Formats: sequence, C-alpha cells, structure tokens
Amino acid sequence: MPKIFTDIFKNNQEWVQQKLNQDPDFFNKLAKGQKPPILWIGCSDSRVPANEITGTQPGEIFVHRNIANMVVHTDMSMLSVLDYAVNVLEVSHVIVCGHYGCGGVNAALDNKQVGIIDNWLRNIKDVYRLHKAEIDALPTLEQKQRRMVEVNVQEQVFDLIKTSIIQNAWARGRFLQVHGLVYDIANGILKDLNVTVGDNSEIDSVYKFDV
Repeated sequence: MPKIFTDIFKNNQEWVQQKLNQDPDFFNKLAKGQKPPILWIGCSDSRVPANEITGTQPGEIFVHRNIANMVVHTDMSMLSVLDYAVNVLEVSHVIVCGHYGCGGVNAALDNKQVGIIDNWLRNIKDVYRLHKAEIDALPTLEQKQRRMVEVNVQEQVFDLIKTSIIQNAWARGRFLQVHGLVYDIANGILKDLNVTVGDNSEIDSVYKFDV
C-alpha cells in the first residue's frame, strides 16, 4: 500500500495514544455524545482545519465545509447541518470562516471555465456583482482578491440570517449569534470582521418571516 495511505493509520494510533496519555477516559467521554457550542461553516481547503486553528478539541465544534464557505439557500447539505446544529445540538454560535488566498474566490473573479464547479462559483460572482464598485476600485489583483474574501464572508453571514432556521430560533428567544471571520494562511491569525448578528434587526424586511 502507498506510504501516504499507511501513514494515516500510523498517525492515528499515535494520536490515540497521545489523547489517552492526557486523559485515559477521553474516548469514553466522546462516545457518550456531543454538545458543541459552535457551528463552523468553513472552506474545504486542506490548509484551514477548524479544530487546529482554533485550538479546540473534538466535540467542541460542529463543522460544515464546502468550496469558499458558501451559504447557498438550495444547498440541502448545508441546510441540514444548520438545522441539526441549531435545533438539535442547540449551538449558540454560528461562524462563517473564509480565508485569504481562497481558490474558489479567486476563480470567481476570473472568466475561465474550471468545470462543474463553475455552477457553484456563480454564487460568489453574485457577491462580486453586489460589491463590484468597491472591488474594482482597488489597485492590485491581490487587494481585490483579499477584499472579495471578506465581503464574501459578510454576505454568507447575511444569507444565514435570512434562513427560517435562524429566524425561528430567534423568535423562540434563543441566544444565537452569527459571526464572520477570515483566516490568514500566511500568518495563522484569525480576523474578526465585526459583522456579528444576534437578532433579526439587521434583516431587510423582505426577508423577514412572520413568526
């Protein structure tokens, strides 16, 4: 078998032993269930592992990942994760985390065909259309790409609070905050975009449900 495959099992055994050395009851506790306070919606990029960059342990973050950390209203996978996290696990925080150097965001700023992913990237192009004047005014491609990462996260936060899942939780009096972060792969630092929303006051009236 290829070494890259067999190393997975070797590394797994070393990780298990490390956890047991720290806490002999570690896996018994995990097996009893999960009650994470956070749902993390991040990018599928292999350089952005949610637990590792936040210093959290297994069981502390519920994770959904896709290309460019998108919240698409027709994505049943994302909606199912969101519904389960909010209504069953009862998380109190939902984080959308993008990252600088995102291949999906960069590809969406181009006009080259990539493949079936072009249909997914169209959602990011919609974000660009909303912020076109600001993005186009930036002097360099790198600045355009970095700012697009930020406004994309911002729009995904707004798309989350448009969902009936989030709005119904607030209508029931639940404490639930939605946050937008960006991770800088070049230095490992998380940046808070200060777009946290904790109620329906920032939802445009056309998106508000009667609840």
